[in-house]
Amino acid sequence: MNRKELIKKYISYFKKQGHKEIINSSLIPENDPTTLFNSAGMQPIVPYLLGKKHPSGNRLVNVQRCIRTGDIEEVGDATHHTFFEMLGNWSLGDYWKKEAIEYTYEFLTKELGIDHERLAVSCFKGEKGIDKDIEAASVWKEIGFSDERIVFLDREENWWGPAGKTGPCGPDTEIFYWKSNKKVPKKFDNTDDNWVEIGNDVLMQYVKDENGKYNDAKQKNIDFGGGVERMVMTLSGLEDSYMTGHFLPIIEKIEGLSGKKYKGNKIAMRIIADHLKAAVFIISDGAVPGNSEQGYVVRRLIRRAVRYGKKLGLVNFVNEVSEIVFEIYDDYKHLKNDKKKILEELKKEETNFLETLDKGIREFSKLSTDGGISGKEAFLLYQSYGFPIEMTVELSKENKIKVDEKGFFKENEKHQELSRTASKGKFASGLADQGAETTKLHTATHLLHAALREVLGDTVQQKGSNITPERLRFDFTYDKKMSEEEKKKVEDLVNGAINKKLEVTSEEMNPKQAKESGALGFFEHKYGDVISVYSVGKGKDLYSKEICTGPHVKNTKEMGKFRIKKEESSSMGVRRIKGVLE
Repeated sequence: MNRKELIKKYISYFKKQGHKEIINSSLIPENDPTTLFNSAGMQPIVPYLLGKKHPSGNRLVNVQRCIRTGDIEEVGDATHHTFFEMLGNWSLGDYWKKEAIEYTYEFLTKELGIDHERLAVSCFKGEKGIDKDIEAASVWKEIGFSDERIVFLDREENWWGPAGKTGPCGPDTEIFYWKSNKKVPKKFDNTDDNWVEIGNDVLMQYVKDENGKYNDAKQKNIDFGGGVERMVMTLSGLEDSYMTGHFLPIIEKIEGLSGKKYKGNKIAMRIIADHLKAAVFIISDGAVPGNSEQGYVVRRLIRRAVRYGKKLGLVNFVNEVSEIVFEIYDDYKHLKNDKKKILEELKKEETNFLETLDKGIREFSKLSTDGGISGKEAFLLYQSYGFPIEMTVELSKENKIKVDEKGFFKENEKHQELSRTASKGKFASGLADQGAETTKLHTATHLLHAALREVLGDTVQQKGSNITPERLRFDFTYDKKMSEEEKKKVEDLVNGAINKKLEVTSEEMNPKQAKESGALGFFEHKYGDVISVYSVGKGKDLYSKEICTGPHVKNTKEMGKFRIKKEESSSMGVRRIKGVLE
């Protein structure tokens, strides 16, 4: 079983069950300020789980590329990865537990040929105010699972959400595969490592309210998730994910360049392979190495790979290893299209870091002689030698000394906007905020985009946005600082549109029709067959028309007065505006 074969079978099977394939979205989420990366297949479709109508209907399927940064330090073992792909199928208020479980079981046993005797399941055991999930367990029994192969577990094991304080949530039911060649035990013991989870149906039957009460959801959703890497490894009878086709060619390249064998150097080679693969995908989706947000993560990944490369005697190796990623994932067309840019960014970051790495390690050795690294010293290593705090912590662990991390962050806050949360890489994979303030600010980005194109010219293109309930941030292509007069003109145009009390409407069409209708959209490879187009105003009063999936007001009169708080450089050729509604 290889990656492409698994994905093809999965998409094909669920299409036969009436599911429409949706796009594999960018790793960098749109309209979700709670997270830097899409870390699960469900994240890009959150508005539809909340009740918004999806253009492709209420049965969906896809494979989604994901990044998880919360456990970067754990990368180096046999199964943890920063970048991974997730199979997902959804029912948005359509079929329920019986069909969902039957589809999952049939796919695993009929399409993949897994022996029923090698499978077991877990369900939610219930708690005060929430019933035990007898319904799901009954379906498994109807299929042919005995009581010995069904366990009921608590919230920690068999419950999902809500991602925030309120919202959709519910029990889940997980399916496990016996990976060992030993005889399958009659009774399922979920603490036995030979039982590996290979799929999970989340059954969103509740909505948690502000009082902490779980109410029956008006729209009950199904969300199946299955990790491609784990499924391929498990079904291939392997214990090490780096021995599958996802990674083996990269490992072999590292072996060839270093003259060293994987056995005996597993941790270093795994980290290099994992981090460079993730960096390739993140850069392709629009982030470049930098000191904040997604840029900070990709910089940290590249630099950690470079440091472990030095342990293997490798220098100036990043591009040669990264080349293999393009070969493995040749079905991602945008990777091929962006290859030159990706390799340039990787090489630039490697070169910059190599120039200071040896000096930084020497400086670290000097500073660590007194038995610890202070916050000021950790910040010096970061500012002068490009050491992310995680690298200083890692080096300190290797040398059995302590680092004052809190002191580092205090020093850092004096110099730049890099929060502890961002540097740790622990970002909530929360629901996109659909609140009133966020909705107003999201609509304001449409007006701002149109105003910028009118004032600065139609070469202006959106390069990204981030919205919280307090402010909007909008990145756009432009190669110089805006004048005060230009900013005032943009503000006046936006407020003029707001004051006209324009109606905001949406319609569904294919990307070709959207372009022909004059809708703006600069993320071509992100679009599916059917998309939503939002218009602000109509006829002679049409102000803005864009391809979008975010939340919008019904009329601009709801929005208040727009003000630009700051206009600054984001990266080369890209400017950034921070704005508010008052």
